[in-house]
Amino acid sequence: MSNDVSKNTASAVVERNPTAWMKKNLLTKENLLLLLIVIGVVAGVCLGVGLYGKGLSKRDIMYLGFLGEVFLRMLTALILPLIIASLISGLAALDSKLSGHVGWVTVLYYMSTTFSAVFLGIGMVFAIRPGEYGANDDENRKKGGRPSTVADTFLDLIRSMFPSNLVEACMKKEYTELISPMMISAEPEPEPEFAWNSTNYTIPEQKIAQYKNDIDDPYTWDFTPNVQANGMNIMGLVVFSVAFGIIIGRMGEKGRPLKEFFDALSEAVMLLVHVVMWFSPVGICFLIAAKIVAMDDPEQMFGRIGMYMATVVAGLSIHSFIILPLIYIVFTRKNPLMHFLAVAQALLTAVGTASSAATLPITIANLEDNRHIDSRVTRFVLPIGATINMDGTALYEAVAVLFIAQVNGVSLDAGKIIALSITATAASIGAAGIPQAGLVTMYMVLTAVGLPVNDISLILSVDWLL
Repeated sequence: MSNDVSKNTASAVVERNPTAWMKKNLLTKENLLLLLIVIGVVAGVCLGVGLYGKGLSKRDIMYLGFLGEVFLRMLTALILPLIIASLISGLAALDSKLSGHVGWVTVLYYMSTTFSAVFLGIGMVFAIRPGEYGANDDENRKKGGRPSTVADTFLDLIRSMFPSNLVEACMKKEYTELISPMMISAEPEPEPEFAWNSTNYTIPEQKIAQYKNDIDDPYTWDFTPNVQANGMNIMGLVVFSVAFGIIIGRMGEKGRPLKEFFDALSEAVMLLVHVVMWFSPVGICFLIAAKIVAMDDPEQMFGRIGMYMATVVAGLSIHSFIILPLIYIVFTRKNPLMHFLAVAQALLTAVGTASSAATLPITIANLEDNRHIDSRVTRFVLPIGATINMDGTALYEAVAVLFIAQVNGVSLDAGKIIALSITATAASIGAAGIPQAGLVTMYMVLTAVGLPVNDISLILSVDWLL
């Protein structure tokens, strides 16, 4: 009876004062931040378009983008603690929740769908090629970068998973450097090596053929292994964090102090992320403005960003409305439309909050009340999914990284694609279902494949929408 009275009273308050109800339910901090980001994006575009073609020097553009650079540096500083704390904390808690066959099947399913989302995103980018939209043949040429072989790339990937020094892995990464014959400054050939003809000196055909073979076959080039370069060894840190988190979970009570420490560290880092994100409207505004002013052809770049958005939306649609329903049909032999209708409230909440963590209680309630699923199953499986099953984030980050690579004319080999797949999956786990955390983990993926992190400003203009 008292519950009915309270409900009637609440409804009466809404009817009498709808403005107060809207302020309480709509004007939340998350929605306010989203609104400010949208304003920052619009202001940055307007400022950049207004200043474009005004003859700003390189130094003027640097001044214009300074606040954006500060914002990027703050985000970059959070990569290391976010990766280590979130992965260790999540996997330590996950292992204690697993119970036999059901637990491992659940994790296997979640990992399979996440990897499928990553590979779908990769396939969509290679099919649509949004980063090359509107480019001519000259612009489509691939930048050389450093030469490498498939074998060296795979070996470097494996080496990077097992760094010899974890402290050094936070600052340095290693790779195999190939030394092309063209890079070697040879002394002039002695006279006997040359044959005289009536007009000039020529190199013997046998030596020309040998030289061409050496140039075309990088496996014959000289090389220097384990060359160090500045930047974090993301793969090594991810592998160590995953292993360490699982071990802590298996230790039980003995590992509880470490687990609580990393839980607290993860929560503190995420709170710091939220603080930094309140600076994002200002940073994004000046980042976008500086990027537009520095563009050679803003109209072409806007077209590419539009194609990037279409690629992400198409990938998410295929994954959500084709791949996942097909999996549902194969394993249950039931109509997936009925399942979508049963969890419609949770889906709408996810769209509004952009957070799987905030949607979790509603998802549990929908499945138990509308689909009559055993509460022991929902309360075991869904919290794990809210922690590690971030298919949308994984697909989005894979598409974004390859888009930035295409914009820069960089070709990623098979080893880099594998590194992208692994780090995008790990980044989606590290995102932990919290809004804007994926923006931070994007740096992790870009660093892992050696792409310029400053070009994330291309993504910031539409990140709030996607």
